[in-house]
Amino acid sequence: MKPVTRIHSRTAVLLDENIDTDRIIPARFLTTTERSGLGKHCFNDWRYLPDGSDNPDFPLNRPTTRSCSILVAGRNFGCGSSREHAPWALLDYGIQAVLCSEIADIFRGNALKNGLLAIELNEPEHQWLLKNPGIELSIDVRAQTIQLPDGGHIQFELEPFARHCLLNGVDQLGFLLQHGDAITHYEHQQEKAA
Repeated sequence: MKPVTRIHSRTAVLLDENIDTDRIIPARFLTTTERSGLGKHCFNDWRYLPDGSDNPDFPLNRPTTRSCSILVAGRNFGCGSSREHAPWALLDYGIQAVLCSEIADIFRGNALKNGLLAIELNEPEHQWLLKNPGIELSIDVRAQTIQLPDGGHIQFELEPFARHCLLNGVDQLGFLLQHGDAITHYEHQQEKAA
């Protein structure tokens, strides 16, 4: 996992609410444990027409949103079944951050564990971002701020362990492996005490 310290991008907006994990990555594409290659199936049934061509009505197919790495989504993003494939697909597609007023807990946990920044905002901030697509934002993970085009800032909360892992580019297993010597020392101490 790469460290996530700062993200700067224009925003892409999906106004729809209750975008579930099956809409993000349909179940038929969950046959792999590889993180790469899922981006081509991200939002598959919404993004493509039945003949396989791009759906011109899908907001992320527009030329102005194709290179955006910050997604502002409607309320209750990532609901539905738990699947790590959803954040994998978004990351492989090029999305680095999802901003929303309500993000499903399991999706948010999976996202943060895999390097996808999932930020919950208050309703007025969220509504303002939904109504102003395509603006440039800078997200500072260390400071936990989003810099707006007018110079203003939005503060956001991140659980301290998730923030540490993002800033250092480690997942939970990587964090444990970093402390292997201390764990081994503790285990030896426990053996001696027994």
